[in-house]
Amino acid sequence: MKIQQFLEHYGVQINPFSQEDAQSDHIFQQHCAETIYHPAWDKVLGDCRNPSTSIVFGEKGSGKTAIRLQLITALKEHNHRHPGERSFVISYDDLNPFLDTFRDRLRGRRRNPDLALKEWRLWDHMDALLTLSTRRLCNVIADRHTIDPDISLQQIRDLPRQRKRDLLMLAAFYDQSSDQSHWRRWKDIRWRIGFLTPTVHWRLLVGVLVTILVLMFALRGLRTEGVTALKSLTSWWIWVAIAAGWIPWMQRTMSLWWRARHIAKQVRILEHGTSSLRKILARFPASEIDDQPMPSRDRSDDRYELLSKLQRLLKPLGFTSIIVLVDRVDEPHLINGSAERMRDFLWSMFDNKFLKHPGIGFKMLLPRDVVYFLNREEKEFYERSRLDKQNLINSLEWTGESLFDMATNRIRACLTDNDSARAAVASQVTIRDFFAEDVTRDDLIACFAKLRVPRHLFRFLYRLLTEHCNRSTEDQPSWKIAKRTLDTVADAYARELEAFDRGLGTG
Repeated sequence: MKIQQFLEHYGVQINPFSQEDAQSDHIFQQHCAETIYHPAWDKVLGDCRNPSTSIVFGEKGSGKTAIRLQLITALKEHNHRHPGERSFVISYDDLNPFLDTFRDRLRGRRRNPDLALKEWRLWDHMDALLTLSTRRLCNVIADRHTIDPDISLQQIRDLPRQRKRDLLMLAAFYDQSSDQSHWRRWKDIRWRIGFLTPTVHWRLLVGVLVTILVLMFALRGLRTEGVTALKSLTSWWIWVAIAAGWIPWMQRTMSLWWRARHIAKQVRILEHGTSSLRKILARFPASEIDDQPMPSRDRSDDRYELLSKLQRLLKPLGFTSIIVLVDRVDEPHLINGSAERMRDFLWSMFDNKFLKHPGIGFKMLLPRDVVYFLNREEKEFYERSRLDKQNLINSLEWTGESLFDMATNRIRACLTDNDSARAAVASQVTIRDFFAEDVTRDDLIACFAKLRVPRHLFRFLYRLLTEHCNRSTEDQPSWKIAKRTLDTVADAYARELEAFDRGLGTG
């Protein structure tokens, strides 16, 4: 007997348990995202208008990615209901580009994955967040085909000059594109938002003007004396006078080159060229940039100032808060599921000043593997991180009852598309209907409780349906799963879970 034949008997159109990853689970995204929530959902979401930090630890398959997708949906709804108090969402989950560049810039033994992440610091996280947010703003300006439902080019053009200056500074430090060079893309952005700097080349003009005037004076007798007047160019005072005219330009150029060199060195998650950075910085008037914070040192102070600049830039665009969604930290190539490398990457983020930065809320959905290291930290770590103030959820647990409800809700979501038929049976059908009379609701809840997380639930039920259908033929189908089949599959899956918990299986 086919599984689909069994499901269609109950009016179920597609297999509710065929998907395991929320990122690609169309059943969850289309039908269940607004009906199935973890019991700790309210604590994770908090108040969108007054963002707070939440740190969630969960084992593989416990629903961290599903919570992230639900957070994105909830924040979109909040932004729609409160257009003047929107949240700017930064999805900090695709870490490979940052970590790969970071590792490539290290030298010698530090390129080893086990040593590379020990070099990762808090300001590297801050640079990554500034890169993601700046790139989103710059894409609206530079890429004509980019459509952002929350930001328009006209809004950015209407910003006051000071905010445009801040945006161009952030673009200089953190914007990159594979389609254009850094310099050309920055020039296009400056032109499209209307940031004009007509007096920025005055030092160059002074040098050119002094050179022309000195040469005119030195060659004033060229018409009467002919070629012999060129001998005056050998006088030392002429070249001293010309050099003096170029001193302001040379001083400024060397100062900007030195600053650009340090920025390119310290922003370790991006590949910046010193020459292009210097050219960009030279397009700002000295009075508007010399006293501004720049990421030119290995410290977080300047990055905090740049985060504040980003917040002041977003406020006229209608964003009063920033939400950072941290997920999938175990997936990058450089981490590759290693709990020790995850610890090296994450621990610098556990800083109370950072996590409690005004107007920013962090929603950190982290693997439970690192809880072991968290429990072994000393008093100094907890004083710095103040995890007791971060809405900490040590384990994203699911009870047997909640998993029973989840299985039922997924079945109801997959019922036939006939609206009248769906309405007639949706409120009645449960996962219990699939089983024989000697399998009670309490039996299923007890069985599901041992599975702990949705991913194991889906795998178990898929395997259970397969086993049941393999024991029946199409011409003599069996529409109820026997208790013996349930017990057999449950025992086999329990042994696999034990092997997985010992690190012998895959999650």
